[in-house]
Amino acid sequence: MAHPGTHSPGLRVWLLLVVVSRTVESVCGVWPLPQQIHQSPDRYSLSPQLFSFTYGKDSAAQTGCSVLDAAFKRYFSIIFPAFTKGPENGLRYWFESKPFVVSVSVKSKGCDGYPDGDSDESYDLSVSDGQAVLRSVTVWGSLRGLESFSQLVYQDDYGSYFVNKTEIVDFPRFAFRGLLLDTSRHYLPLHAILKTLDAMAYSKLNVFHWHIVDDPSFPYQSRTFPDLSNKGAFHPFTHIYTQSDVMRVIEHARMRGIRVVPEFDSPGHTQSWGKGQPDLLTPCYRGDVPSGSFGPVDPTVDTTYKFMERLLKEVKYVFPDSYVHLGGDEVSFACWQSNPNVRKFMAKMGFGNDFTKLESFYMESIMNMTAALNKTSIVWQDVFDYHERIPQDTVLEIWKGKGYQAELSKMTKAGHRVLLSAPWYINHISYGQDWRMSYAVQPQNFSGTEEQKKLVIGGEVAMWGEYVDATNLSPRLWPRACAAAERLWSDEEKTLNADLAFPRLEAFRCELLRRGIQAEPLFVGHCKHEYNGL
Repeated sequence: MAHPGTHSPGLRVWLLLVVVSRTVESVCGVWPLPQQIHQSPDRYSLSPQLFSFTYGKDSAAQTGCSVLDAAFKRYFSIIFPAFTKGPENGLRYWFESKPFVVSVSVKSKGCDGYPDGDSDESYDLSVSDGQAVLRSVTVWGSLRGLESFSQLVYQDDYGSYFVNKTEIVDFPRFAFRGLLLDTSRHYLPLHAILKTLDAMAYSKLNVFHWHIVDDPSFPYQSRTFPDLSNKGAFHPFTHIYTQSDVMRVIEHARMRGIRVVPEFDSPGHTQSWGKGQPDLLTPCYRGDVPSGSFGPVDPTVDTTYKFMERLLKEVKYVFPDSYVHLGGDEVSFACWQSNPNVRKFMAKMGFGNDFTKLESFYMESIMNMTAALNKTSIVWQDVFDYHERIPQDTVLEIWKGKGYQAELSKMTKAGHRVLLSAPWYINHISYGQDWRMSYAVQPQNFSGTEEQKKLVIGGEVAMWGEYVDATNLSPRLWPRACAAAERLWSDEEKTLNADLAFPRLEAFRCELLRRGIQAEPLFVGHCKHEYNGL
């Protein structure tokens, strides 16, 4: 570098650029909005060659922590996407001589575990001259803080990197911030799922609800029952998730602080199961003879429960999360009604003609199995609506759009933890800025005590797959899912105004494009870095 006393032309040009760029002050926003953020116009230049992540001396986690070691590499590339170590970059950044260190300190190690419902995701971030100090209780909180830091860094028109003096104190409002993908109605290739997990981490969503099987196809390749995918997938080789695929999804998610909660929905939504598991589904009758079609799982025979027990044991072994989603929604009773053996069973059990009692009988058995495996069940609201005897620790998920506030009141009054999904079925699309409807949702705005409101543990964005595959998944999800992500993370009182949120969301959408996520436009405009992946 030239001696400060010399007046080389290069130095004069650079000083001029500094003067010009100092006048263009940019204090960038973070999405979702932190609980507390204070920014100053004072800014510091960053040079990729002189930038580093390090562990604080008092950190329980140090070099060798798998989650954070990988995150440091990942976020370096996110913050400096164009930087490659080479001689031409050395010339470009020669004048920026001040090092900048991001120091990360974690109170408890936990580098090799999995995030869960009790994980502490809080963090404090302080950005000052030459350093940023990130403190958290867990590695999962550090990941959230690294994401916020990455969004604070910006480039001026000349390509120089800056970050403003910033203080952040942050934590999530809700512990469960989920996103559902449906891989049965259309098969989603592994790369599409992994890219979705990346975008979830950018938005601080922390639960991947994998609706892995349903009526149309059974792509999960079971160790115990290989015929389920051999006969039930769209194609037994190309349209399946092998055990190693599932492990890859779980590990990719873990490294980003994301839980993977699988859903094996029954007794309805199981047409594909019947192809590879004879005698599982109820034969439907036309008069006294079988019609050749099949209905829901047959809840009257022992073989059903033996099968379900073995399948759930495998699910416990494959998926490390303590939650499993058991479904229980939209069960059509017509086939059960037509079947003489089912009617005999109903009479024997004293159920009369109330088929909700038969579904209750089945779901109670499955929930008890799950409890015996030390798993917490999530079920759709239908299970509660049928007045089933539900284990108290079961989590209920609301999906029906009308009257969800009343449902929140009823479920929490009964002492159950609840997830809200109904207003965030964003597979439904409409012209215009429909993210504003998602943004306006107030998950605790229902009649009930403060104790009841605490039982709302979060919510979920759902992307059902009737009209979605890898061609349109990302643009349909992003940035529309970001509205719910902010509602579930941020202070509601600070984020009720969608007009104030719009410029921040617009900037975040551009950031998603820069990171390779095909996020659709919010309205007329442009991004400095347009999507160039096609």
